[in-house]
Amino acid sequence: MNVETRMSFRRVLIPLALALVAARCSDQVGPPSVAIQQPHFLRWAGSSPPQFTAIGALPGGTSGGALRASLSGGLSLSQYTATFWAVRGEQRSIQINYVSATGDTSWQFLRLTTTDPVYVPGVGDLAPGDSVPITVTIDPYTVKVSLEPTGLVFGDPAQLEISYGGADGDLNGDGVVDDADAYIESQLLGLWYREGADSDWERIPAVESLANKSFTSQLPHFCEYAVSW
Repeated sequence: MNVETRMSFRRVLIPLALALVAARCSDQVGPPSVAIQQPHFLRWAGSSPPQFTAIGALPGGTSGGALRASLSGGLSLSQYTATFWAVRGEQRSIQINYVSATGDTSWQFLRLTTTDPVYVPGVGDLAPGDSVPITVTIDPYTVKVSLEPTGLVFGDPAQLEISYGGADGDLNGDGVVDDADAYIESQLLGLWYREGADSDWERIPAVESLANKSFTSQLPHFCEYAVSW
């Protein structure tokens, strides 16, 4: 093979080699898939399921197997569910208390206050004086609640206050309460929400009270909420 032929052959091979290298790099160096990070949900303390009582819920009766608390607040929630009526133009609220494992003490876990429900999905706009039943369901494993009907819209936001005291200080779930938990509480902990099971969890604005171990937030509509980090 003479010099001119070798040079011509080389001119053909070099672009081909570069193309193959580029193709191989594009297969290996493309943008990595990023997994959506789930928040760290706080778990209730103790080995037994938590217990709650409710004030302001519908009196007596059952619905779907869920025991509803009385207006006097004396009944416990067997299925972690309580319902109350929200009325447009009137302040209505429900308070759910966390009962200690020994059953001798309790404190406020959740308080939900509404004055201005304006739109109910599947029903439409509410006129002043119209009412809608609101159901609070507590997760039995983590400090998480769902508020229904999902998508209920408010003119003046509803106010949700939710406490994480039931985690008993062990915020990272490692079985001990130490400086790591104190750091999580002061720097990382927040109130999160998601629109539905297929949606991502996102942090929302909320005011933390370290004294009450709680977060308070204004809710323009209903979905699922959790204290997480």
